[in-house]
Amino acid sequence: MSNVINWFEIPVQDLQRATAFYEHCIDAQFRQEHVAGMSMAVFHYQEPAIGGALVKSEALQPSANGTVVYLYTADIAASLKKVAEKGGTCCFGPEILPDDIGTIALIIDSEGNKVGLHQPA
Repeated sequence: MSNVINWFEIPVQDLQRATAFYEHCIDAQFRQEHVAGMSMAVFHYQEPAIGGALVKSEALQPSANGTVVYLYTADIAASLKKVAEKGGTCCFGPEILPDDIGTIALIIDSEGNKVGLHQPA
């Protein structure tokens, strides 16, 4: 096993709004898919990177009280400013981590999910 995590899904209520939020805040790129009755915006990634998607499904609901996924950002300060511009909020950080791990922050996204941002050192 090379990675413990091999896929992630972030539940959304409004796929278009959520896609616009992440495109604006962290310069994410997506491809649209419809799989097993779920509408998805799959984050652009290249193997062997870990993939994931924004997912609209009756079986999944956005939440700020669960697992936290940290998404890469090259500039956490700029991303946090963009989060506010798109109606999200910062609920923790930014916090510089020891041992050259980088800087992290936690946000509440446009859908009500708690999501981490990580800027490597």
